[in-house]
Amino acid sequence: MSCSPEQTATRDPGGAEEISDSEFLDIELENLYPETPESCDRLSPALGNDCGTESETVGGPLAHKTDSAEEAGTPPELAGVSAGAGEGSAVLLRRKRVLAELSPLERFRLRYLCVTDVCGQAWCELQVVYGFELPHVPKREEESPEVKAGASIHLARELEVHDVVSVSAQSREDRWALKILNMLSMLPILQAGGWVRELPVFGMLEGVFLVGVIDELHYSHKGELVLSELKTRGLRSLPGRAQERSHHFQVRLYKLLFDSMVRGLLERDAFVQSLNLRPEQPLGSGVMEHAQKLGLHVHTFGGVLELALMTLSYSELPAIDVLKIEYCHQGTSDAIGTREVSFDEAGVRAELRNHLSYWIGQREPRGVDIEEAWKCRSCSFEEHCEWRRERAENATASNRTKRFK
Repeated sequence: MSCSPEQTATRDPGGAEEISDSEFLDIELENLYPETPESCDRLSPALGNDCGTESETVGGPLAHKTDSAEEAGTPPELAGVSAGAGEGSAVLLRRKRVLAELSPLERFRLRYLCVTDVCGQAWCELQVVYGFELPHVPKREEESPEVKAGASIHLARELEVHDVVSVSAQSREDRWALKILNMLSMLPILQAGGWVRELPVFGMLEGVFLVGVIDELHYSHKGELVLSELKTRGLRSLPGRAQERSHHFQVRLYKLLFDSMVRGLLERDAFVQSLNLRPEQPLGSGVMEHAQKLGLHVHTFGGVLELALMTLSYSELPAIDVLKIEYCHQGTSDAIGTREVSFDEAGVRAELRNHLSYWIGQREPRGVDIEEAWKCRSCSFEEHCEWRRERAENATASNRTKRFK
């Protein structure tokens, strides 16, 4: 069995119409800015504060899930900038100035990004930003029948390959150890030519730590390593170009991360420092027991990480050869079609740098092009969106100008 502690869930850019297995079943809730090890996990823009219990379901040969219910801390830059009685306006102005000087990664206290966060920018960057800024705005797609039907399909697919059990996690190091143990349990299966699902991938790309979950990896009859991503749809048709663009970018990023890992490019210091983890932290009893069931004798988080880095360095796994996206109908599970995705590393990295330039504070967020304003009709943040308001005001001013000419 394997662990899938990574719970990544950011909104699928296509809304409720399309859900990816790794997006829905793996709800990513880790990523801190505060320096205290007990600080809360990052909040997903798709689900807002989805904090739960301190036990994790484990998928794969032995998978798991953990969430944190702890409160997020205040960024160090804002320490001491809290408003007291009688000094509200001055302090608020100062706080606003400080926030303006922080990059979005700092402002939202993010130590890493999920792949689906970045891919969401290809659909609408402002939607991703509002997901972090307005986490309590109800999401239109969360409780829809389409989402629930898609989740059932994803779960059924996952259970075809592995069981799901619970493993107690008592710290962030425990949760990340479970992610790594999940990966370690899958690598021998993959190396033997087997089929794996929900494989955690992570690494530093273009200066930012990224985390994701590959839906499925298997070998073709030609011996090629194939990445297959599942998307469910309410319509019995393939997606349009705008949705397809973000889906393609997603699987390309997964390939970049996986290929870097099997080439031994994942570095210990980058992992520990990016995620603010303590290598010396002893594993909780539940995680220790889980590791022993996998035949691994480790006692600290650092021991698990070192074992993973050594395994990846000496593995003979190839880079991913083929990228595919499978679309199926949410109501019937019937196949709609499969698309093969091309890969050009230079082009993917250029697109990634463009998206990351917002997160590191090099530019302001962008709304959709006017030709794609139709996307706003299904957006949960339609009433809050400054981009829509500005476009409406510009259109009104333009009409008035034409009337008086």
